[in-house]
Amino acid sequence: MDHIDQQALLAKNNESALEDLIAEQKSFILRCASKEAGRFLTDSDDEWSVGLMAFSEAVQAYEEDKGGFLSFAATVIRRRTIDYLRSQQKYSNEVSVAPEAFGGELEEEPSALQLEVQSVTAEMADENEDSQPGTSAAKDEIEAVQQILRDYGFSFFDLTDCSPKAGKTKDQCGKAIAVIMLLEHPPLMEKLRASKMLPIRELSLASGVSRKVIERHRKYIIACAEILSGDFPILGTYLSYVRELARQDG
Repeated sequence: MDHIDQQALLAKNNESALEDLIAEQKSFILRCASKEAGRFLTDSDDEWSVGLMAFSEAVQAYEEDKGGFLSFAATVIRRRTIDYLRSQQKYSNEVSVAPEAFGGELEEEPSALQLEVQSVTAEMADENEDSQPGTSAAKDEIEAVQQILRDYGFSFFDLTDCSPKAGKTKDQCGKAIAVIMLLEHPPLMEKLRASKMLPIRELSLASGVSRKVIERHRKYIIACAEILSGDFPILGTYLSYVRELARQDG
């Protein structure tokens, strides 16, 4: 039995041991809750309190035959966080949770960029007081993109919800992004940055992509255009399909 499993069993009937375990696993609790919330959480967020109570619940329910404690606790935290988000009527708007979390299967594959958002969200939540700033190049890039997207009125982490998943839609968005960038139509990129608004009608005409698709994935298109036209080599690798589409069209 792992040390953490032994700690959990001890903490069931020992308040001091439970407090020590919670303090030791604070970053784990935040990481689990952040994954379900689809954004970086701190201990000032309500989801932290939900995760904390779920962790304590997991300690009380844990037995050796349930496998590793952290895996068991992660499941309990995930379920309680989802229940909370649903009760707050935030679930459909603020969180992107894989369907398998409810016992189902994926209908569509998440986009590569969406996976990167989720991965780095978890990484940021996992940092503790001993972490050194700037240890993650991907995190540094995301923080820089955050500054840019703030002027457009949305967050990088909004991409967990608005990234295209279906292959056809992804290709359509890719065509629109390729057009708006400096690849083919510099005036459109200049207009975007000057007005902080996506020139939907002009972009639709230039790319052949329907206005409906562009409007639905507006945030994703803007973010990708800024990433690909900026100095973001790591995030840019997840959008290589856009450059490929541009080469094909060219």
